[in-house]
Amino acid sequence: MIQILHNARCSKSRECLAFLDESKNEYEVIEYLKTPPTVEQLKEIIAKLGIKPIELIRRKEPLWIEKFEGKKHTPASLLKIMAKHPILIERPIVVNGDRAIIARPPEKAADII
Repeated sequence: MIQILHNARCSKSRECLAFLDESKNEYEVIEYLKTPPTVEQLKEIIAKLGIKPIELIRRKEPLWIEKFEGKKHTPASLLKIMAKHPILIERPIVVNGDRAIIARPPEKAADII
């Protein structure tokens, strides 16, 4: 089943939900701020995205700038940071089987549904 890691306050995330609705595919909404992904789940998502952990971080987010920017981070430490502070996770992420995409713009979700 298709999953979307969703933040209701994010306009791009809401647009992606609307896109998924129009596609008529069934999907599951994961409100990742309420139920943050674990380190293991983040590893799986990153593997499906085919990116490095730093590429999943919202580096313009004030929390990142205030607490983490300019410091040395390992991939493992970045996973722990995202698990503890899910607001730092780029969004929306659409997962379908063994593939995932950061749906910015939302129409990019069409590549995997």
